[in-house]
Amino acid sequence: MEFFGLETARDIGNVLLGLTGGAGLTWLILSLKFRLRMRSIKRKAADLALERSRRVLKGQAAEQLAPLAADFCYLPNDSRFLGSPIDYIVFDGLSEDEELEIVFLEIKSGAAKLSAREARIKQAVKAGRVRWEELRL
Repeated sequence: MEFFGLETARDIGNVLLGLTGGAGLTWLILSLKFRLRMRSIKRKAADLALERSRRVLKGQAAEQLAPLAADFCYLPNDSRFLGSPIDYIVFDGLSEDEELEIVFLEIKSGAAKLSAREARIKQAVKAGRVRWEELRL
């Protein structure tokens, strides 16, 4: 009896063996490609995280060193670093006994934008919602 051009059980067995071997080889190749792709994705993610960490550290260093920069408009002695939620409070004129102006100063580099908290502080200052309090203990 002939079945799709195959005459014997041996022919059918050879075809089945070929199909099974081909499927196994295909699975092996695809799984290797998948593993290589996943390794590449993980490496890229790690590189991005490292780069982001470097940028954050550079930004923090720049914030700390800002009073030493040539384009820093205030005397370093008048500047107090906070870091969070804003970078500096500047007491402009304090060290020279001049008329005093208090400045909330946020240092940004590149295309960095104000965070939501920083924007809220900016709005409060601009709206005049700032006051002096004294606590005696």
